[in-house]
Amino acid sequence: MKKIFLYSFAMLAILSLSRCTSDVVAEQGGDAMSKFTADANFINAHEVPQSIDYQGRGKMIDLRAPDGKLTKVYVVKAEPRTTKFLFVIHEWWGLNDQIKRETDRLADSLGNVTVMALDLYDGKMTDNPDEAGKLMGSVTQERREAIVKAALSYAGKDGEVATIGWCFGGGWSLRSSILADVHGVGCVIYYGMPVEKAEELAPLNCDVLGIYAKQDKWINEDAIGKFEALAKATNKRVESHWFEADHAFANPTSPRYNEAAAQEANKLALAFLRKKLGN
Repeated sequence: MKKIFLYSFAMLAILSLSRCTSDVVAEQGGDAMSKFTADANFINAHEVPQSIDYQGRGKMIDLRAPDGKLTKVYVVKAEPRTTKFLFVIHEWWGLNDQIKRETDRLADSLGNVTVMALDLYDGKMTDNPDEAGKLMGSVTQERREAIVKAALSYAGKDGEVATIGWCFGGGWSLRSSILADVHGVGCVIYYGMPVEKAEELAPLNCDVLGIYAKQDKWINEDAIGKFEALAKATNKRVESHWFEADHAFANPTSPRYNEAAAQEANKLALAFLRKKLGN
């Protein structure tokens, strides 16, 4: 009886904490990371990335979203055809050449898996931090969910879907896995803000691998500690790894790139995805 009471008390405390931030998040499309769009320090912490000219081996294709609008995705198809998919979610810069390069790298590393980079900005991208902040807050949560659902429809009723993303895309990697429901098999978050409410996390059907930076002032140990408590209360499996690095440390076009930490983190992510996708 005492254990039941303590569990109920813990759940009430977590739900109460979630509601404290819900009004702010709701004003900005329900995305917890969008709260940083007005934070000058957060914006200034994202230096202009190095420009690259990358010709990917994938193709841009159109998908029809549930809201009736088209969305474009960058796809590297597996041969032979497979039911295994990895959704790649871009950083706050948009679906740029760096994300296409990462998509190709992941496709080459995972074998018979179709890898798809989703475009949650509807074709917009930038290398300007101020503009990136505006883009991150410009698309509604409903539209972003419609884009994810279009990709899930492409994966089909037999699709097994894992997700991965960085920064803005880290948070949406988790949200995409939640939307995948029973089709979700694994989620990788690179320094992205997770969901903050029990009712949002409840539909998640897969394990989560979190990769974080100890020098990150925003997606920090306090924020992730709350997420881990939420996961425990809702019976979700979350594994967190921390690196002596700063936000965006895994992006080779960022001045904050930390090659040693990035290689170790990418190795962890690949091992996780190979296990979850059966490769």
